[in-house]
Amino acid sequence: MPQQFASDNNAGMCPEALAALIEANAAGHAPAYGDDAWTERARAAVRAALEAPSASVHFVLNGTAANAIALAHAGRSYHAVIAHAGSHIATDEAAAPGFFAGGAGLKTADGPHAKLTPDDVYRLGAPSRGVHSVKPRTLSLTQSTELGTVYSLDETRALTAAARAAGLVVHMDGARLANALATLGCSAAEATWKAGVDMLSLGGVKNGLGAGEALVVFDPVLADEIEWRIKQSGQLHSKMRFFTAPWVGILESGVWIGNARHANAMAQRLTAALSRLPGLRIAEAVQANAVFVEMPAAMQERVRAKGWRFYTFQGATLCRLMCAWDTEPATVDRFAADIAAVASTSP
Repeated sequence: MPQQFASDNNAGMCPEALAALIEANAAGHAPAYGDDAWTERARAAVRAALEAPSASVHFVLNGTAANAIALAHAGRSYHAVIAHAGSHIATDEAAAPGFFAGGAGLKTADGPHAKLTPDDVYRLGAPSRGVHSVKPRTLSLTQSTELGTVYSLDETRALTAAARAAGLVVHMDGARLANALATLGCSAAEATWKAGVDMLSLGGVKNGLGAGEALVVFDPVLADEIEWRIKQSGQLHSKMRFFTAPWVGILESGVWIGNARHANAMAQRLTAALSRLPGLRIAEAVQANAVFVEMPAAMQERVRAKGWRFYTFQGATLCRLMCAWDTEPATVDRFAADIAAVASTSP
């Protein structure tokens, strides 16, 4: 399939990740269940990237598993997670956090730009009706957000301070954290544990891996016995090295951030091209690798008829265009040219 803009999940593995996977496979037999050298290197690489030498690092199949296990481990069945109404855990995980936690609830706010505010945290984290209602336990932040916006360091710090005041644990869904870091120009440590984050679902699949996300717990007390929850959830892989070797490939080489910078740059290139066209409106600030554009339904149909794939994200006109680590400038230019041709002949 030619390159598209439907999802950054559509891209294949980057060369560094694939080379590490092939090397791990060629090495012959290795200890199972994560007791191999590749997994140890991957854990060390994650800790180094986060400047967190004592962090507890585990690898699971996907982001849903990382989020659900982290949130379930932080709370109990009568607890609640505070999140944005448009977050992945609220809209795209089939209630997995509640299922893994034995029924924990979700309290949401629907602020602009897919962002939460400290006022949201104070309001949703306040005591309610005692034992008659769920008890807020965890704040979950998405970085970058589902609308491609990025929390600034000051915004993250303000949110985690509000969480601390409410007695909440802070989790970050970092499926596209690398894209946020590329925009912020800060270290991963500054954007996570130094800003008050306790648990992190660290994404790699959207940035050059084929499978496997990292679950990172910065607080050693909070991490206690999480490995049992991972095993119970069916996420302890017997041939773990095939999930972890690609992490070594992207982290030790530094392409983790390089891939994100490229994807972000392609989103900016696409934004610049679409901004000049009649009938379109860029709906959100383009701060990561997503471009959200208002496009009339009739125009969408004609663009798709030219072979392009992308999602209508909200309503009938808000479209999401995702750039990936391998998106080529020529792909962006062809897509923009096809939309321009459609726009020029639209009534």
